[in-house]
Amino acid sequence: MNVPLLILFTPIIVFFIVFKYTPMAGLIIAFKQYTFMEGIWGSDWVGLKNFKVLFSNSLTLSIIRNTVVLSGLSIFVGFPFPIALAIMLNEARRKWFKRMVQTLVFLPHFLSWAVIGGIVVTIFSQETGIVNSLLKTLNGTTFPFLYHERSWIAIFVGSGIWKGAGWGSIIYLAALSTIDSHLYEAASMDGAGKWRQIWHITLPGISPTIVLVFILTMGSVMEVGFDQVYILQNASVSGVAEVISTYIYRVGLQRAQFSLTSAMGLFESLIGLVFVLTANRIARRFGQGLW
Repeated sequence: MNVPLLILFTPIIVFFIVFKYTPMAGLIIAFKQYTFMEGIWGSDWVGLKNFKVLFSNSLTLSIIRNTVVLSGLSIFVGFPFPIALAIMLNEARRKWFKRMVQTLVFLPHFLSWAVIGGIVVTIFSQETGIVNSLLKTLNGTTFPFLYHERSWIAIFVGSGIWKGAGWGSIIYLAALSTIDSHLYEAASMDGAGKWRQIWHITLPGISPTIVLVFILTMGSVMEVGFDQVYILQNASVSGVAEVISTYIYRVGLQRAQFSLTSAMGLFESLIGLVFVLTANRIARRFGQGLW
């Protein structure tokens, strides 16, 4: 037993117990008619009533669909970008260029969605946006990018990739550093170009990391960041922009229907768990399972 490592790991264990596992006791609210006066344990037990009310509402299916679509597009469209970025950075030979690019692609991660949202509006606003100013100059017309559902979805996915790809590439850069450089030298001597080296050495070398990250990412299929959606959404695109996180905010916090939104949150977590278990089961068939 490595006692020093266990001591270093203790704060992490405490953090997860206090802030992740202990709050799970509050999920009992989903099976009660919670009120402030009665408290969690004193409120009346209603069983599955909140779930019946939730799924008898036609709006619920629309919210779940929007959540799955936006999250699924963000995951499956955005997943390759950190990998490609890490490979490109790893292939860069000039240190000054590599450092400059790393700084530029890592920077968006440290900006809040309030700032990112302002940048998006500056670029795509129909009246004063850079893109529409260019379109107006070229053909005299503008396009409501932020008020058209399909273009809004594209902007939502694209802004998420721009903000997260640089930070997400860090773990792949770490994985790339573990690949034996002699493999590349041997491949080069055998006449393999860069593309063949990437396909036959780089990608297989980081494949366990890719599978691990993918399995963990599948757990967030039912999660769409509240900040991003809330900052970018508007009434014109509410048909595709209303997701579980914004529903919980509007109904749970603004209307104080805590039991109903707790039921929605529990459903979201269970579906995420199913996705993780399914992804891991598929990965195990290829010898790459997480457990």
